[in-house]
Amino acid sequence: MLRILTILALALCSGIPVPGDEPAVLKIGMIGLDTSHCLAFARLLNMPDDAQHVPGCRITLVYPQGSPDIESSVSRVPGYTAEIRKLGVEVIDDLDAMIAQVDAVLLETNDGRPHLEQVIPVLKAGKRVFIDKPIAGSLVDAIVIFRLAEHYQVPLFSSSSLRYSAAAQAVRNGSIGDVTGCDAFSPCSLEPTHPDLFWYGIHGCETLFTVMGPGCESVVRTQTPNFDQVTGVWSGGRIGTFRGIRSGEGGYGGTAFGVKGVAPIGAYDGYRPLVVEFVKFFQTGGVPVSPAETIDLYAFMEAADESKRRGFTPVKIADVMQQAEAAAAEKLADILRK
Repeated sequence: MLRILTILALALCSGIPVPGDEPAVLKIGMIGLDTSHCLAFARLLNMPDDAQHVPGCRITLVYPQGSPDIESSVSRVPGYTAEIRKLGVEVIDDLDAMIAQVDAVLLETNDGRPHLEQVIPVLKAGKRVFIDKPIAGSLVDAIVIFRLAEHYQVPLFSSSSLRYSAAAQAVRNGSIGDVTGCDAFSPCSLEPTHPDLFWYGIHGCETLFTVMGPGCESVVRTQTPNFDQVTGVWSGGRIGTFRGIRSGEGGYGGTAFGVKGVAPIGAYDGYRPLVVEFVKFFQTGGVPVSPAETIDLYAFMEAADESKRRGFTPVKIADVMQQAEAAAAEKLADILRK
């Protein structure tokens, strides 16, 4: 017996795993219950016998949140509430109480407009948070969210699942050398309460930025009732485009151009790759997508709306950012004074 205890003591001191030394499963709270992502993420995290199971986290509590003025959102809540309870998730109506009982938070409200208000108590509590797309209902709010995260020294990130398609990640990691350009496409249904591309075009735009990275300098848009075409010019003269589809065959995809080849990108590979990334983030605090890149992505989409407002003429990202940064600074100061 003494020999066994000695071996275990030496193993613990050296960091060697011993029986029962597995890392604790993190308790995750979810804000929002009006998107299919809620159930998909719960199944991947809470069903250990499932072949697609992602270990390390478990959703234990959900604070249901619909959007009273978006019918397609609020109508889902009752059915999703019943389904998520079957996955062992408790529904709670007190947001602060939920935050106090979990290790990290998934902000899943389908409507980006309340995200800023909803994330503030999470950041004040020091809990890591993944914010599902869109990160906010405006570029201004997106900037404020990142400034608040910096103020409270709490890591957060936001992403579409399309960022983690295997093909897009291969290109980002150098499969065709330095990227010289990219054409991406996705469905692009519109929601009047949000900038046009924030609601669903975000998926194809996220693919575009996964491949191109930050550094877009100007944007021009073309629109017809069924389609959008947005062209961005990046530093160094590289060109990236997004095609938004509202009629005919849609889907997700595109083409990346590099110094060593041309490659298809952007096919939808399911939610699991994104879940793997945010579980790793919750465990380590390492942010997989920089705030600068996410802000650049949302500035691109905001600039597309500004191009439309100006009669589909080119818009400089710097001009869009200057206006948004000024408004964000005022909003941030108001929040921190409260």
